Amino acid sequence: MRGRWVPGNKFTLLENGEDFFPRVFECIAAAEREVLLETFILFEDKVGKALQEALLTAVRRGVQVDITIDGYGSPDLSPGFISALTSAGVRVHVFDPSPRLWGYRTNLFRRMHRKIVVVDGKRAFVGGINYSADHLADFGPEAKQDYAVEVEGPLVAEIEQFVRAQLQLGQQTEGPIKRFLKRKMAPPVPGSQPAAGSADAMLVTRDNRDHQNDIERHYRIAIRGARQRIFIANAYFFPGYRLLRQLRKAAKRGVDVRLILQGEPDMPIVKIAASMLYHHLLGAGVKIYEYSDRPLHGKVALTDNEWSTVGSSNLDPLSLSLNLEANVIIKDRAFNQHLAQNLEKLMQASCRQVKASDLPESPMWVKLRSFFVFHLLRRYPAWFGWLPAHLPRLTPAEKLLVEPGVDHINEGQTS
Repeated sequence: MRGRWVPGNKFTLLENGEDFFPRVFECIAAAEREVLLETFILFEDKVGKALQEALLTAVRRGVQVDITIDGYGSPDLSPGFISALTSAGVRVHVFDPSPRLWGYRTNLFRRMHRKIVVVDGKRAFVGGINYSADHLADFGPEAKQDYAVEVEGPLVAEIEQFVRAQLQLGQQTEGPIKRFLKRKMAPPVPGSQPAAGSADAMLVTRDNRDHQNDIERHYRIAIRGARQRIFIANAYFFPGYRLLRQLRKAAKRGVDVRLILQGEPDMPIVKIAASMLYHHLLGAGVKIYEYSDRPLHGKVALTDNEWSTVGSSNLDPLSLSLNLEANVIIKDRAFNQHLAQNLEKLMQASCRQVKASDLPESPMWVKLRSFFVFHLLRRYPAWFGWLPAHLPRLTPAEKLLVEPGVDHINEGQTS
């Protein structure tokens, strides 16, 4: 059952595509039974093609492969790329595919934003790294800084069970998809994995029905209980009022609260939104660091000496109120210390600390703007909850290649 602590796990921090892609591809190459993969973005670049080849090689030796991509995040895969996978036996599922309206994508909300891999029920990967070349340093100044974890131990069984359940749920919404599901999935291996380490951990997810605020709630619990330090590195930072209030309270009681936010964002609105909160946070003693080497895409945090989290969830309205997300929460001193050292190095070598003296004086219009911003932060979880929250809909990719009116996956354009 999700949301409970599972003992006996081992976690390895993977930084950027240089760590992540080789390890994932190595594990897929060693797969004997099954590969389950979910990702928001799959691009048809050198990384996407390397993943394609790894999956094709696996399925040709008898491994069952199910890959789920998001219809908004991965809109431009060519027919050749998809058909090479599906004709070999890879089962490619597209989350919430929608036709374009006057050339524009219509599936803006309720995105499947998770990034999960499970191999043979023995090893899993969870984090924020997509399958695209912009997660590699040689992409250039726009290469992303990001994190994932490799998971070994009993928690892998829960992650596998979750991914299987999402496949089942998403394929029960239409007659043709129900028929597609009748293609038998590989059975899970009986029993749980043996202990692999000393970490207690849990999988925490966000959906639009039963787990609408689980990730945010665990953040608030950890922040409320912190006594020494809170480090948060998050790409898109515009959280709800209650989380901001807990950060301010922690700083005021003497906790070392540090935020690593984007200084060179991939979207300018990201920095504009976060900077609206700077006066409010700095005034309470929160330290803010802007990562300026390249765009920050990470979603990691730690408190004190044991608690850490790594996953796909940003701290913004999309992730906290709309998207489908997955984080692992880890209680382990060694992992906490390793992540802390990584973030401290990031702050020292690649960040600019924002001081209150760096901010312009607050004229009346800024104070008025802040008033409206904070009323928005109080209310947006409820307001966003009014948007449609249909059941996840997975469509076989080969169906989209021929279905009239749903052509966004076979246009072959760059996004």
